[in-house]
Amino acid sequence: MKRNLLFGLAIVSMLFTACTSDDTSDVVLNVNNGGTTGSTGTTISGTYTTDLTLEAGTNYTLNGSLIMASGTTLTIPAGTTINALAQGSDVYIAISQGAKINAQGTAANPIIVTSNASNPVAGDWGGLIILGRAPINSVSGAATSTSEIASLPYGGTNAGDDSGSIRYMRVEYSGGSADGQSENNGISFYGVGNGTLVEYIQAFEGKDDGIEFFGGTVNVDYVSVVNAQDDSIDWTEGYTGTITNAYVKHGADHDKGIEADGYNTDIGNNSSPIFWSKPTVNNLTINGNGSGTGNEAIRLRAGTQGIFNNIEIVGFAEGFDLDGDQGDAPTGAGVLSNNLQVTDVLFTDVILKMKNDTGETFTITDFISGDGNGTGANYNSWSAGWTVE
Repeated sequence: MKRNLLFGLAIVSMLFTACTSDDTSDVVLNVNNGGTTGSTGTTISGTYTTDLTLEAGTNYTLNGSLIMASGTTLTIPAGTTINALAQGSDVYIAISQGAKINAQGTAANPIIVTSNASNPVAGDWGGLIILGRAPINSVSGAATSTSEIASLPYGGTNAGDDSGSIRYMRVEYSGGSADGQSENNGISFYGVGNGTLVEYIQAFEGKDDGIEFFGGTVNVDYVSVVNAQDDSIDWTEGYTGTITNAYVKHGADHDKGIEADGYNTDIGNNSSPIFWSKPTVNNLTINGNGSGTGNEAIRLRAGTQGIFNNIEIVGFAEGFDLDGDQGDAPTGAGVLSNNLQVTDVLFTDVILKMKNDTGETFTITDFISGDGNGTGANYNSWSAGWTVE
């Protein structure tokens, strides 16, 4: 009787941590058996207004949207696997502005968020969404924009904003689409600040983009994107962080290795004053399917700037495709001002190294120096044990 009473109280306590005041459909936190270590399974979803700490050894099923409200922390220990219900875009994890994620995996015991389907496929569920208060260029000053999925606010004026830490996490079979304009990525960083620690992350077999940055300043180290069916790495809305040690491998279905925008082309260049996306990318390898497939490794457009150091591109018809104009999308002007540059690159099985569709006149040597000197991401040295292909 005492054990049953405690069990009932545990359920009641867990249920009161959830509320349903967000913009998504009503969700309820369901608990099968109290979530004790070694239990047969626990289902998690809902909007949390208090901290949520998962336990090693517990089998978790994500059966809806899990939203961490401002002031809360989601803690995920090493070796935890979360199996997401294969029901598309409404199954996702969102870390709101002012909330934090504390996901501390290891190379031997990574954190895995995957589909619960017996035969999983890309797009089975949504993805991981993190929203911060760092600057974005789609709005002005302290104003915020709204995320595609969950309609949560992001952006602000705090470049050093801290959304927590992620280490050794793999996100699989993500990318569930709500409609033609609202799609989940493997991991979406919305206005995330550089006070956030992100290293050793993989997006595997996603339906949409692998990793996407919507503005913000977050730095990421050791990034693996394998078999993304849209762009593997994507940035927009004035992203200015640093990406170091990144590996991309294309599957049969894919788009660009990197698609980079200076501003969000879906909503237009509506920021004032304007600042452009200008990340630094160090140690990057992009493996395509061969130059005969007619693909682009890196597409730079809509006025994006960026500094690329030590790049390896293998198996593409085009290495760098630069698109823009002399008006609202001055991508070529970035080359002329040295704000869009490539240093040390190795092209293997690439037909055209650079394509200039910017409206500006410059040569390949104005854009690229050290052709033949790149070595790339050295993926084998840091991927063992926690990534899959």
